[in-house]
Amino acid sequence: MVDLKRQYQNIKTEVDTAIQEVIESTAFIRGGKVREFEDNLAKYAGVKHAIGCGNGTDALQIACMALGLQEGDEVIVPSFTFIASAEIIALLKLTPIFVDVDYDTMNISVEAVKKAITSKTKAIIPVHLFGQCADMTGLTKVAKDHNIFLIEDACQALGATYMLNGEQKSAVGMSDIACTSFFPSKNLGCYGDGGALFTNDDELAANIRQIANHGSRVKYHHDIVGVNSRLDTIQAAILDVKLPHLDDYCKARQKVAAKYNEAFANVKGLDITGTVENSTHVYHQYTLKVTNGKRDALKAHLAEQNIPSMVYYPIPMHQQKAYENERYVSVEGDVSAQLSECVISLPIHTEMTAEENEFIIEKVVEFFD
Repeated sequence: MVDLKRQYQNIKTEVDTAIQEVIESTAFIRGGKVREFEDNLAKYAGVKHAIGCGNGTDALQIACMALGLQEGDEVIVPSFTFIASAEIIALLKLTPIFVDVDYDTMNISVEAVKKAITSKTKAIIPVHLFGQCADMTGLTKVAKDHNIFLIEDACQALGATYMLNGEQKSAVGMSDIACTSFFPSKNLGCYGDGGALFTNDDELAANIRQIANHGSRVKYHHDIVGVNSRLDTIQAAILDVKLPHLDDYCKARQKVAAKYNEAFANVKGLDITGTVENSTHVYHQYTLKVTNGKRDALKAHLAEQNIPSMVYYPIPMHQQKAYENERYVSVEGDVSAQLSECVISLPIHTEMTAEENEFIIEKVVEFFD
């Protein structure tokens, strides 16, 4: 699905030098490279603060803690996404409210969000799924009208932009707190695990740093209950090497996706993903909908040609066994369930050649002929 080895080979000298410098410094935790990367990342994203942490899931949990969400508070999340968004809500004893998504874009439905809001609703976590932003024009209005927090899950969309009220914003610059992941396969990925939070609020930034550091601002003084979630120095150094390449990585993915879209636009039995108005798409995943009921057969056909594919996601969150509990509320999950039965994601990455792209297209089209 991705070719991390070829990507590494193209920046090998820079990466190896950065790693060696950290090893020689022996500042493996909270070394100077961490803050340097955070500063560069904030500048790239156009926000005041970027704060590294252990992974994208930690970022979401710390965001909820920093906003002061309390047991029983309701948090709205899309049902069609990765489990992390609901997981951290449940772990904090908040109440996840699963809502449906739009079939075309597969992002959270603003209308579904409106229907789900109650007096207990304290936050919405829109997921910028597969690389394009959710409808932030509608969501920011809903959040403002109801005085509730907005937490962007941008773990799949770093590098995307959105035109909000006439101003171009990054995928992590439109909410109270935004979160991302540096899992190796992400558009900006490290060589282990890592994540970050983004905010324009100085007080929130200070709270985030304190929570991520065992609830401490002064060593051995723990004023609040926190967690241990750090972006280590080696990962920060690697990410700082890769950050200047991120826009080119996104353009490479967009080039592959454009060829896919052109080839599949008129294939009977396939629906290509719709684009969100005002948003760019950085194609963390290239996802199709197989409309003739033969998704699994297509997956088997591609496997026979040594072409990998993935199903993101085979079970919507409101149907997961872990959330079969009266505490977890689902509101109209029909589209999410439908998508789980028909989506398939094809390989897309920064080093894909035109020949590889054409071979995959040929074998997909061949299946539907």
